[in-house]
Amino acid sequence: METLQKRIEEASSLDALEKIRVEIFGKKGLLAAEFAKLKDVPGPEKKAFAEGLNHQKSALQEIFDDTLKVLKSAALEKQLISESIDVSLYGNLREKGALHPVAQTMDKIIDYFVSLNFSVESGPLIEDDFHNFEALNLPKYHPARDMQDTFYFADGGLLRTHTSPTQIRTMLKGKPPIRMIAPGAVFRRDYDLTHTPMFHQVEGLVVEEKGKVSFANLKAILTDFLHHMFGEVEVRFRPSFFPFTEPSAEVDISCIFCKGSGCRVCSHTGWLEVLGSGVVDPNVFKAVGYEDVSGYAFGLGVERFAMLMHEIPDLRSLFEGDIRLLEQFR
Repeated sequence: METLQKRIEEASSLDALEKIRVEIFGKKGLLAAEFAKLKDVPGPEKKAFAEGLNHQKSALQEIFDDTLKVLKSAALEKQLISESIDVSLYGNLREKGALHPVAQTMDKIIDYFVSLNFSVESGPLIEDDFHNFEALNLPKYHPARDMQDTFYFADGGLLRTHTSPTQIRTMLKGKPPIRMIAPGAVFRRDYDLTHTPMFHQVEGLVVEEKGKVSFANLKAILTDFLHHMFGEVEVRFRPSFFPFTEPSAEVDISCIFCKGSGCRVCSHTGWLEVLGSGVVDPNVFKAVGYEDVSGYAFGLGVERFAMLMHEIPDLRSLFEGDIRLLEQFR
């Protein structure tokens, strides 16, 4: 009895204690062997023999339960120590997330204009013909509508082809002065290396009393903006045509890859087209009921900027979810 008690108390682990349990209390254990001797004990002594065995079994069981409790507590303590986490330590930086490159670029653009007190406006993705075309000096059957590759609905609605309708909505609900940008998704039926059916634009509008803003103001703010986005690049304005601005200009920067010397990316011209701009056409102001005002507008493709800033060759790769590309922006 004392030997068995000592073995139980000296068990050093749960595994060792389990082996002792099987040896003592198992179906083929020591106690089972002792109880098997009952059949050979004479009748008058059988009761006393059985009571003695039961007493020993109860005593051993009590010692076993106490030892099991102690060992379980020790094992749990050891596990908690081994699995403890120091919450004051930095996490694994390789596993952190990041904004998508398009979102990063959009935020950088918005931050610039917000710092100049431009408001950030939004509008519906599903537009009507008036806000998307007619109010922007694009009447029905205007040939420039063919440039938009529009998605139409059966009821005459459409997916907006630019964020300019937000400019119209902003002017209709308020009066000058207006300084705003309209960032958001737009849709056109196009898909290749440099076009996708859905992409993002940021368009800006400034409206003041007549004579307070001019093309010179537009040139100054866009030149500073492009330096903010691309660093020290040369900026040039080329005459162009947009139905909603007159005069209009395309804006180029010196190629950020070849520094203006000519390469495949810039078609060996040394220049990259990045946005369109111009003085707001009087017909646009007429459509929203404005009189004696002047203003300028500009628009850019966010994906275009992201591709140039991060040297991404294929626009479609921005939307394919390839982790090999996205993990580079952590």
